[in-house]
Amino acid sequence: MGLFSRLLNRPGEQADKRIGWFDRAQDSVAQRQEEYTDSTDEQLTAAAAVVFDTGSREEQLIRFVALAREAAERVLDERPYDTQLRGLVGLLDGTVVQMLTGEGKTLVGALAAAGYALQGRRVHVVSVNDYLAVRDRGWMGPVFELLGVSVSAVSGTMSQEERREAYRAEVVYGSVSEIGFDVLRDRFRLPDEDVRVESRDVVIVDEADSVLIDEARVPLVLAGSTQKEDADQRVARLVARLDPNEHIEVTDDRRAVSLTTAGIDEVEDALDVELYGQDAGTLASVNLALYARMLVHRDVDYLVVDGAIKLIDASRGRIASLQRWPDGLQAAVEAKEKVETSTSGEILDQMTVEELVHSYRHVCGMTGTALAVGDDLREFYELEIVPVEPHEPVIRIDEVDRLYTFQESKERAIVEEVAEAHAFDRPVLVGTRSVAESESLAERLRERGIDCEVLNAKDDTREAQIIARAGEAGAVTVSTQMAGRGTDIRLGGEEVAEAGGLLVIGAGRYESSRLDDQLRGRAGRQGDPGSSVFFTSLEDELMSRVPEAQRFVEEGDETGLITSKRAALLVEHAQRMAEGENTAVHRDTWRFNDLMAKQRQLVLTRRDEVRDGTRGPDEVRDLLGEERVSQIEGEQSADVLDTAIRDILLFAVDERWVDHLAFLNDLREGIHLRTLAREKPHEAFNEESIGAFASFWDDVLTRAHDVLAEADFTGEGVDLPAHGLKRPSSTWTYLTTENVFGSDLETVVKSLRRP
Repeated sequence: MGLFSRLLNRPGEQADKRIGWFDRAQDSVAQRQEEYTDSTDEQLTAAAAVVFDTGSREEQLIRFVALAREAAERVLDERPYDTQLRGLVGLLDGTVVQMLTGEGKTLVGALAAAGYALQGRRVHVVSVNDYLAVRDRGWMGPVFELLGVSVSAVSGTMSQEERREAYRAEVVYGSVSEIGFDVLRDRFRLPDEDVRVESRDVVIVDEADSVLIDEARVPLVLAGSTQKEDADQRVARLVARLDPNEHIEVTDDRRAVSLTTAGIDEVEDALDVELYGQDAGTLASVNLALYARMLVHRDVDYLVVDGAIKLIDASRGRIASLQRWPDGLQAAVEAKEKVETSTSGEILDQMTVEELVHSYRHVCGMTGTALAVGDDLREFYELEIVPVEPHEPVIRIDEVDRLYTFQESKERAIVEEVAEAHAFDRPVLVGTRSVAESESLAERLRERGIDCEVLNAKDDTREAQIIARAGEAGAVTVSTQMAGRGTDIRLGGEEVAEAGGLLVIGAGRYESSRLDDQLRGRAGRQGDPGSSVFFTSLEDELMSRVPEAQRFVEEGDETGLITSKRAALLVEHAQRMAEGENTAVHRDTWRFNDLMAKQRQLVLTRRDEVRDGTRGPDEVRDLLGEERVSQIEGEQSADVLDTAIRDILLFAVDERWVDHLAFLNDLREGIHLRTLAREKPHEAFNEESIGAFASFWDDVLTRAHDVLAEADFTGEGVDLPAHGLKRPSSTWTYLTTENVFGSDLETVVKSLRRP
């Protein structure tokens, strides 16, 4: 979409026009609801079953909205506001609905899910974690029951049979990762196994901007045990021994790391390789190990818990229990921390969150901060936004940012601000960027005699309890990231409101203004009083993008406060740079993953054809030849041969895909080097991946022929393991990270041009 079109159609305008009719239909909704008020529960359920059977689309929606409001009011004692009903219609129209924190998105999402189900659709409501999925299903269960819609939730603690049963419901709640993992597991199901995720029809995405934008690039991975030697661990141990002053060079902004000339010589001598020759795999392992040692930090990016590395979800402030880095980076961090190396394995299949979302026929969602990524939602998902005004006007006061010279002066100023509010029993919420910062501030506050609750990845077991009390008089809460916590902060009483309501303090700007807004939005809920202010320092990671900001260090007063408007503008500039970089990486990642996704779908289609017997038997029989076929069928039967062909082809398809996936991942890690040869990385990647994929089916048929040509048959068919066709003894799922430095061409070029 061009600039002129974007100016004419700003985010929210198109979708706003599409549901504008509903704003004029409030009287009709009220009249309809009066018709349902005297109905029994049984009559209401019966009415829901036929609510979409007759009339125009607008008439159907008016009837359903009225019925849904009556159902919610009857079983939850919650009467949806007109603004919530607007959001409901927006979801049923296939848009992303923007509703502020505390405006009732959970109920809106449930009613929309029921609305789709009553139209005969299968619905998945995806959230950011298991806790919210299970909670929301339980909370909204009575509404679904009254409307005659079956509902369930999937979580990581369920057995495979429980999961299959859960997916049979009309509406299924689940985290995006759990549903994605089940889709990957279905990818390798055998002929006697039922599918888990039966249908991907409608998906309603909670925290839509987080899932669709922030987490879109995250690969969901299904891995299997392997006996392959893991050279990454050896490289990690070698890099751990390098002298950081002599062998390693880190850029001034601390975003890239490389070997010096002496470091290159040291590594090449130790490994007996030429790093910048044809050994792209070793180069990738060395780069990962360098990144782990110099740029990945304990208590910021990960924790060490019970002798194991636990990643911190940067956008949630929690331990990412199912997440790990790619094997090379994981091994490097484990070597750095001297903990036991975790099990590695070969990747059996993977797909990004974005690919999973695109596999649904119909996508919609809701969040408190969608307009800021309106262009991205259009570009990557063709989604429009419906902005919903809050039920009560927002009276929160957002103060001007305060910029400080150093981290030390910033933290001292935050403590002073907290102490001043605490003296009046005003509740305070401090949002931090890392575990380390949250603990540093908590320690300073306690030294000042201010008791505080800390909510970070080290202990999030009391999350709901802590947040629920964060609005009480005198409460001080320090948290790493508030987005997606799923619990509102309610003010503790009239005295809290009179004291000014909740004070939200941001200990530094995030890389996205949306995350800033999500933190601010914890104050001023549903017309409550409140205020917010952000404290930033020139030492914050965000400010490393604008090195020129360091010249303002001398302008700080005795407390370190910088009042220069030019310096303040640099904070905004740094954040816009970060947002632009993230969009560029998203676009770059999608361009690489798009072809992989298409190839994956072709393989899945071919595998389904093999499973149901419509593809493979005749081709394999032709390759075997009439004599061999007659021999097998004479000794056994045609059915035994067909079953053997199917089983061997399924194994061969899976084996060939695993090999192709490994090839694509290795190709991508080194593809940016093609720029030096004046090739375009994406074009080179596509050309080579298409070439490697061209022989896929022929290779599968050849593998099947080679086994069947020599196989010993019994009445049970062929002993596949005896012929080397062994499936992994164990499988596991995890999330990984996108390529952490694949676009860092400057560092690669610098190394290649060494003397």
